[in-house]
Amino acid sequence: MTRWTNWAGTATASPQRVHTPRSVPEIARVVTGAAIEGRRVRAWGSGHSFTPVAVANSDAIDLTQWTGIVSADIQSGLVTVRSGTTLRRLNAELDKLGLAMSNLGDIDAQTIAGAVSTGTHGTGARFGGLATQIAALELVLADGTVVDCSPDRRPELFQAARIGLGALGVIATVTLRCEPAFVLAAQERPEPLEAVLEGFHQFADENDHFEFYWFPYGSHALVKRNNRQPAGTRAEPLGRVREFVDYEVTENLAFGTLCRLGRTVPRLVRPLGKLASSLLSAREYSDTSHKVFVTHRGVKFVESEFAIPRESVHDVLGELRALVPRLENPVAFPVEVRVAAADDIWLSTAHGRDTAYIAIHQFTGMPYREYFAAFASIVAQVGGRPHWGKLHDLDATALRELYPRFDDFVRVRKEVDPAGVFSNEYVDRVLGRGDRRRA
Repeated sequence: MTRWTNWAGTATASPQRVHTPRSVPEIARVVTGAAIEGRRVRAWGSGHSFTPVAVANSDAIDLTQWTGIVSADIQSGLVTVRSGTTLRRLNAELDKLGLAMSNLGDIDAQTIAGAVSTGTHGTGARFGGLATQIAALELVLADGTVVDCSPDRRPELFQAARIGLGALGVIATVTLRCEPAFVLAAQERPEPLEAVLEGFHQFADENDHFEFYWFPYGSHALVKRNNRQPAGTRAEPLGRVREFVDYEVTENLAFGTLCRLGRTVPRLVRPLGKLASSLLSAREYSDTSHKVFVTHRGVKFVESEFAIPRESVHDVLGELRALVPRLENPVAFPVEVRVAAADDIWLSTAHGRDTAYIAIHQFTGMPYREYFAAFASIVAQVGGRPHWGKLHDLDATALRELYPRFDDFVRVRKEVDPAGVFSNEYVDRVLGRGDRRRA
């Protein structure tokens, strides 16, 4: 058996069979064979979800050999890409074509299928998550049928599958609506937390892509404002030495050292947190969009993130700030706050409401359950929706109350996978198991 572990070490699996298809017919044959024999199938990407969403104990489809762009229409911006392609590779290939994705998160190790299936997002009050950029999907269903879906072809399946948790079929290709490549001007600097909170809504509205990081026990936040520049703007990136020092030495090597020291001697976490907050530096530069959106993360952590109504952000952060000093175990990692526009995708965390995302983290190997559970209780008061790929304890009963189209998703799932070929324990927990019984 092959033993699989996700990036954070929060989920493991030992599937009986691992398939590495290199074509859509091969994917279909794997699915059909498993369905006939009553086995379950899960597709693997890069393992960057913190939840067990990708865990496969029977059959795993490893998509790492199914990569690359299939077709690209420069005029329309429509690009079809194989599902196992990482965002890092996709961004590089789009760049060569003079195209770019409209918005990205800050990690690019995920496969495109894994990223959209779990609701990955970036930040920007006028922008949605990655799934809002999807124009069409090619899916392999539980009976081996290969189908296309879009707003015009099987629209209900399309609405469900854009964020589908891998529960509706194996995504074979994703067609994205891209735009001409653009330059982002980045401004990153420490600012007093109180001033950031006071101006939060103004900053979110005035900037294309706004976010901030609050370091517990510190009085400052690291604020990031990324704004699009006119076509033809020449990039002025950080010099290689400054980039290496700021990102690799300070944000990875030095910060990782502080975290390991805090894990070894927990009483040092609070003063080290204040130190980390005081060492934040300012920088301004511009570069190709994906080089600004994405940041190398070399320090491992566990994470929980909830989407809340944007108007509730101050209430939630107020309670979170009051919570942290009361915790039995200190918090070594910053809190990240982002925004997104409302969308209409059935299982999108931003469905039907302008959204603020609050993500909490803890360094790997340090206690986090008390912190994460208390945070979940805070956001529950304002209808917080958990990120599908990050740690949470909600089940289908609770989630049904948070998503107006939850039962529509369940209905479509039952239509295309009545026997639960694409189920696992996590999927059954968050979507409901019904009366299916599978190996």
